[in-house]
Amino acid sequence: MLSSKANAIGLIAVVLWSLNVGMIRSVAGHFGAVAGATLLYTASAVILLLLLGFPKLSTFPKRYLYAGSALFCIYELCFSLSLGFTRDGQQLLEVGMVNYLWPSLTILMAILFNGQKTSWLIVPGMVLAFVGLGLVLGGDQGLDLARMWENVNENPLSYGLAFTGAVLWSVYCTITSRMADGKNGVVLFFMVTALALWINLLRSGESISLTPTAGFYVVIAAAALGLGYAAWNYGVLHGNVTLLATASYFIPVVSSLLTSLIFATPLTGSFWRGCLLTTAGSLICWLATRGRPAKYGGGGH
Repeated sequence: MLSSKANAIGLIAVVLWSLNVGMIRSVAGHFGAVAGATLLYTASAVILLLLLGFPKLSTFPKRYLYAGSALFCIYELCFSLSLGFTRDGQQLLEVGMVNYLWPSLTILMAILFNGQKTSWLIVPGMVLAFVGLGLVLGGDQGLDLARMWENVNENPLSYGLAFTGAVLWSVYCTITSRMADGKNGVVLFFMVTALALWINLLRSGESISLTPTAGFYVVIAAAALGLGYAAWNYGVLHGNVTLLATASYFIPVVSSLLTSLIFATPLTGSFWRGCLLTTAGSLICWLATRGRPAKYGGGGH
């Protein structure tokens, strides 16, 4: 019974994380990219602090605290700002898909730096993941390099931040699995991220105008982000890790569907093909390591 409950809670995390792309952009639409991210991560940190409590830092490996804090903070900044700086719903969907390269990249990093054992399936898995992204970025033109380049150049900051974030999260998952010693510093990491955003916001002199409607969006988005981590942590500790890991690879599909509904942006056939190929590629990469000792972390939005 406990395992079934934990699995259900872990699956809720998948749904909550799937809302993040649309919710983060909605908050940015009310406050701007930087101010919106500042309020969002502050509220998320408070939610996690209330739910999980402040960790006993003296029991944490120092390398994990320093490296984990830095990588987590920079990734979250890249993720939230890449979405906040998008100009329309279509661009938001595409930037979100760039971020979803992290599952396949995480396994690649584990192979390269953690000695993760794998099989030949890793090659077609990686190829499919990147071909899928190419279809998404190529739009109706399909795998058209010129169109992809033109598309990215319309907003290189957002696409660049999203790709940098995907790489950083894959590094975070890879190295923290070796350093964490079973500890979870997500509460501290959210607090560090919020602090970094506040410092940047105060230095910029940007003001925040909080209205009831805008505040509602912050609370909803923070709940999706913070509760997602809390639910995932509980599910992984007490549930079926294999089931939850498999479900997490479908976040790009669910996220794209929910984001398209939130922003009333239709999904083209080319986008769906690309999204499904990227998801399939990530799953194949994961299957390439099945039955072999895992040397990488799991979970992420």
